[in-house]
Amino acid sequence: SGVHMLRFSATTGQDATVYRPLLCLVLQGAKEVGTQAKTLRVGDGQSLLVSHALPVVSRITEAARDRPYVALVLPLDMDLLRALAPDVTAALGASAQDAFSISLCATDPEMEDALLRYLRQCEREDAHRLLAPITRREIHARLLMGPHAEPLQKLLWHETSASRIFQATRAIQSDLSRPLAVGDLARRAAMSSSAFFEHFKAVTGTSPLQYQKELRLLHA
Repeated sequence: SGVHMLRFSATTGQDATVYRPLLCLVLQGAKEVGTQAKTLRVGDGQSLLVSHALPVVSRITEAARDRPYVALVLPLDMDLLRALAPDVTAALGASAQDAFSISLCATDPEMEDALLRYLRQCEREDAHRLLAPITRREIHARLLMGPHAEPLQKLLWHETSASRIFQATRAIQSDLSRPLAVGDLARRAAMSSSAFFEHFKAVTGTSPLQYQKELRLLHA
C-alpha cells in the first residue's frame, strides 16, 4: 500500500534522517521533529505534512510498553497532487503564512476514515486493484481540500516561491558531489541571491550550503 505503521514501546534519542514529502498521523504518544530553525511537537490526534525533502532530527518523546507510540505514514504522490490541483479552489489567503515545509494540524476525521478504508482495501487482491487506487486519489484530494491545503497549494502552483525552492532542493539532491553554486540556483529560481537565500531558509529551516552538507552526511 505504500503506507508505513510505526510503533515504539519506549522513548528514543535523536535520530537524523531525510523526510520525503509525506503525511504522518500520530495515533498515540508523541514525537518531536525539527531542523536547526524550528522544532515541532506532534501528539496523538495531530498530523504532520512534509512538502519538501528535508533533513530533520526527530525523537519519540511519549511512549511506554502499555501505551506505545503509534503513527501512520503515507508517502505523497506529487504527480497525483499536481494532476488534482487545477480542480481545487485555491486556499491561499491574503495574509503571509509560515513558509516552513513542515505543517502541523489536528487530524481531519474524514482523512482518518479514508485512510482506514484504504488499508482495508489493500488487504484483498480484488479491492486492492479496483478500489484502493480510487481511495488513494481521494486521500490526496482531501489533502488539497483540508487543513494542510495551503502549504501544498503553495508548492504546486508554479509561480510561488515554495515551488521554486522545491525545484532547487531537487537540483541539490540530484548530484550531492557537485560543488554548490547558490548564484546559479537563484538565477534558475528567478530570484536575487539574497531573496533566494531568505526563501530557502524559510522553507527548509537551513541555508542551501548547510542543506547540502546535511544531505551528504546522511547519505554517507
